[in-house]
Amino acid sequence: MRKLRIKFVAIIMAMVAVVLLAVFSTICVINYQQAVGDVYAALDSAIDHDTMPKKELPPTTNSPDGGEQANVPTDDPEGGKHFEIGGKGEGRRFIPVAVYEIASDKTLAAVSDATTASMTDEVLAQASEQVAAAQDGSGQLDSLGLYYMKRTNDNGTFVAFADMSSASEWQTLALTLAAVGIGALLVFFAISLLFSRWALRPVEESWRKQQQFVADASHELKTPLTVMLANTSILLKHPEKTVASQSQWVEAIETETESMQKLVGDMLFLASSDAPKREYAFSPVDLSDIVERNLLQFESLAFEHEIEVSSTVEESIWIDGNALRLERLVSTLLDNAYKYAGEHGRVDVALARTERHVELSVSNSGAVIPPEDIPRIFDRFYRADKARMRSDGGYGLGLAIARSVAEEHGGAIAARSTEEKGTTFTVTWDAKALVSPDGR
Repeated sequence: MRKLRIKFVAIIMAMVAVVLLAVFSTICVINYQQAVGDVYAALDSAIDHDTMPKKELPPTTNSPDGGEQANVPTDDPEGGKHFEIGGKGEGRRFIPVAVYEIASDKTLAAVSDATTASMTDEVLAQASEQVAAAQDGSGQLDSLGLYYMKRTNDNGTFVAFADMSSASEWQTLALTLAAVGIGALLVFFAISLLFSRWALRPVEESWRKQQQFVADASHELKTPLTVMLANTSILLKHPEKTVASQSQWVEAIETETESMQKLVGDMLFLASSDAPKREYAFSPVDLSDIVERNLLQFESLAFEHEIEVSSTVEESIWIDGNALRLERLVSTLLDNAYKYAGEHGRVDVALARTERHVELSVSNSGAVIPPEDIPRIFDRFYRADKARMRSDGGYGLGLAIARSVAEEHGGAIAARSTEEKGTTFTVTWDAKALVSPDGR
């Protein structure tokens, strides 16, 4: 189970890590692409702004009131367009850009005093060598840490530069997301440890029950096999004797064989109940008839042990189910009641329906089941009376079979035991289980 839990946590952590990596990587890539797009848009805008010829206007004009006022540059194409700042436009951010004209000798000359950035002579010289031979378009000068855009128009050939740091926000974002991712993984690790305990608890319980079942079944099968081997050994030591003279050993072998057959049959019955796919058909079953018929079969046992029997069975209660398995449920409860009622005891059986439920109850006098044993009496191979022999108390599979049949028919079984009222087993079905004899 420890290895299973480690594997469970590892799978969860791997899945979370992959999801976080994919999400955060996508965010960083999108942020990087947007930042680079903003830089190239700024370069393009700067070239448009700084390379258009500016319209010269008179210094002053007459105002409507007869005075003089200064001319303000217009935004028309001939006059050039100013950079705009302020406002609340979405997605706008300022990126410093330097714009140069490529002269005939391949040197770079600044085209405007209003440029928003500048470059040192050394960097400018290296940049001019690299962009002079380049085609018009955009790109990167990794060795200088620059983005550039080159364009040729009627006024000449121009190139705009921006620093690569203008698109480096994604690196800060990546570091932030990495820190967030590590923190999230630590949180998920703690949660997965707690969750693994809760999620694997049913598996652990099932594994424990399976191991216990195998151990109990092996123990129960070992006893009859041991007896059979011992009796067979006695028979083989006296081959000259007749079968009649050795009948007690033969009968003992037969008894143990029948006991093993019953045990194996019960185990197969439970195995079929545990199967994920039901291999038996359901049809309308007269539950009242099943209870009445089983009561008649146990009359001889009741008479032999002087057990007083009281029954109240409502007629024509039909439910959707499997007749053979419901027969096993009823016979198991009655057999258990007669077996533990004791000499001169009492057994009460009732079957009735209400607006919401169908209820079958089987009560018997006799020894009280300790409260601590009530939750476990439906477990396989469990006996409340540890000292009771197999011949008296069975293998401890009867009530497990009863619960299995009740649950597969949509019902629930419960037990209570007190000194005043004895031991009562109650099987309850929802009223929806009721059907008519023709199945409607």
